[in-house]
Amino acid sequence: MGGGITPNKDTKTVVVLGAAYGGAHAAQVLAAGVPEGWKVILIDRNSHANHVYVMPRFAVLPGHEYKAFIPYTKVFLQDTPKPEHVFLRAQVISIRPNHITLSRSFPELGIPTPDIAFDYAVYALGSHLPPPLNLWGSSTPEKEGAPMSPYGGLKSEACSWFKEKQKIIEAAPTILVVGGGALGIQFATDIKGVYPTKTVTLLHSRLRLLPRFDEKMHDEILSTCETMDIELILGERLDLTSIENGKAKVNALGQKVVRTVTGREIAADLLLLCTGQSPNTGMIKAMDPATVNESNGLVRVLKTMQISTSRTNAEDVTSALAKLSVEQTASEESKIQSTPYPHIFAIGDAADAFGAIPAGHNAYAQGEVAAKNIIKLIKNATLASEVDHIPESLEEYTPSAPAIKVSLGLSKSVYQVGPQIGVKTDGQPDLQAALIWPFFGIKVEKDEDMYL
Repeated sequence: MGGGITPNKDTKTVVVLGAAYGGAHAAQVLAAGVPEGWKVILIDRNSHANHVYVMPRFAVLPGHEYKAFIPYTKVFLQDTPKPEHVFLRAQVISIRPNHITLSRSFPELGIPTPDIAFDYAVYALGSHLPPPLNLWGSSTPEKEGAPMSPYGGLKSEACSWFKEKQKIIEAAPTILVVGGGALGIQFATDIKGVYPTKTVTLLHSRLRLLPRFDEKMHDEILSTCETMDIELILGERLDLTSIENGKAKVNALGQKVVRTVTGREIAADLLLLCTGQSPNTGMIKAMDPATVNESNGLVRVLKTMQISTSRTNAEDVTSALAKLSVEQTASEESKIQSTPYPHIFAIGDAADAFGAIPAGHNAYAQGEVAAKNIIKLIKNATLASEVDHIPESLEEYTPSAPAIKVSLGLSKSVYQVGPQIGVKTDGQPDLQAALIWPFFGIKVEKDEDMYL
């Protein structure tokens, strides 16, 4: 679990693994706040950020795909960032307590080997997307295992991949969407919105859509599906053995035939599996298996977003403290909140963050907490030798009220923010994709600005 390269007093390096919503923001806060002489290294295998919210729409609707991929050229929010703060396009091969290994070295930037020692790390590698949006996947079920256009992390490749996906969807008269989460709902309603004459079926294993949100959300989506003539099958789970290796039985019409666990058969020309999104935590589990919650595959974290090796949810802490005497409480609470990895943080879809839903706004908030705490830890360590120094307390993350917005066709959407639920009908075909670009340092005044 340990071993390898060890940082020294001159390392002064913070690495951020993953540059999506949370990782990019953490790097921005760090670059603006770390003391002189410190380096921030942001690493991602893509040349660009994937704006995941708009990707289902752009996989269906041609002509907008380039808006989903935001180059990292100004990710530090500066035209000319400090030379010590760099973005590296590389795959992270492994993480150890004091160093990471990348797929390549960067001698031109003073990084002569793929191994980089660090003082602090932010693990923001998110999750693996389901097949319809998994650019890095080697194959896709709707083409019977045939590979999509090659993808190696470049925006041009991502655009080509999406154009091919658009053609596949356009060519299919009947489509089965499996999974009634936000992704499946958006795919089903977008397909029907762009191609009203197609037969679209949405299969969901539960009786209720979006069960983590108010039932009124389910009701509105159900009503919209009925209005759009989308067949909705609830309470039935797809039998994955009917599509082993991406292959399904084919009927006389050339349609794929799959079945549910109850034996019900469903025929469609195209199958979109919108289930199976899984956290990308294998590398941190390889470092120390105790850091990952076996029940959900997420990285255990403290409220400071530092990774942990013990159960840290509110029930566990409350239960433990309830058994303590008043005299024991303070010291035992400290033990409960301790970690063998106070210098490593996890955020976003990879983190078991106290019930926070996997969403960009939550990753963003967690990234800010992690970055600010790293800055505090650096300052505390620098001033530790001073007699009268009182270490700054670290910030704690508290999940915000549940919030989600789901498009229901090209102009309609349903949303929930805390207890408030509403419907909007003023949606734009491109879902106002340009609004997110400034968060990655790029100002957009016209569509052509997003061709970068």
